[in-house]
Amino acid sequence: MPAPFALAGLDHVVLRVQDLDGMRRFYCEALGCIEERTREDLGLVQLRAGDSLIDLVDVQGAIGRKGGAPAGAQGRNMDHFCLRIEPYDESAIASHLAAHGARIGDSGTRYGAQGDGPSLYVYDPEGNMLELKAGVPAAQRPGCTP
Repeated sequence: MPAPFALAGLDHVVLRVQDLDGMRRFYCEALGCIEERTREDLGLVQLRAGDSLIDLVDVQGAIGRKGGAPAGAQGRNMDHFCLRIEPYDESAIASHLAAHGARIGDSGTRYGAQGDGPSLYVYDPEGNMLELKAGVPAAQRPGCTP
């Protein structure tokens, strides 16, 4: 039986963080997110990333304490998440992010929601891996069938 709904896209990602201000600066200054809402009572900052949100939750805040110990050398919050970006100029992207102290990872052609396209892995200040991926022209995107 098919689901009574259709997936429309990624709504938000929640990252538990140790340095809320440093992570806010990285996501806003290096990646261009816009701070949309802050709930100091929860230790939560919500950043606009296109049609989606990236929520930063202080590990010492009301929500963050529920997740246990912070991510570190022995474990991470997640493997990675991917942000679709346009335009995609790998050298300009890498230079910009390096100037913001980001560690640059591997690049290559990878499959994502819109099909194969160029992407670059980058690490935020707390070691979370992000993938920055180019959009794919609509005519080249794979279709989904139920």
